Amino acid sequence: MTRHMRLIVSFTLATAVAAPAWAQFARAEDAVKYRQGAWYVLSQHFARIGAMVNGRAPYDARGALENAELVAALAKLPATAFGPGTERLSPKAKPEIWTEQARFREHNDKLVGESAKLLAAARVNNLDQLKAAYASTAATCKGCHDAYRNN
Repeated sequence: MTRHMRLIVSFTLATAVAAPAWAQFARAEDAVKYRQGAWYVLSQHFARIGAMVNGRAPYDARGALENAELVAALAKLPATAFGPGTERLSPKAKPEIWTEQARFREHNDKLVGESAKLLAAARVNNLDQLKAAYASTAATCKGCHDAYRNN
């Protein structure tokens, strides 16, 4: 996929967030599939950056930037799909997601913020800055998983 196409996809995904969050899902099952798909794609692009910063793949500034753009856009999507009725379809999710909505949103907001910092670091084209931003974003992911995900 070209950079232009990735930007179009990113823009399209990001604008989907602007719609009323829960209204976009006809059924709870659709919301669960949506968030699982978003998490999967996000994790794939985050892992590509992780491979670079951990020395498992050569550092590629353009690739890091393209992946960080997608991570930043995708980080905004999954939280919109934790609405009523999805808890019964979510064996990996702890019930606290639904009982502590404000705290869960804070975790998601932190992910969005850290993903933006990851993107900013990728734009600078400095591996050390990318490593630091990656580590901070990964810690944010872990914090949310520890609080809200059954392993």
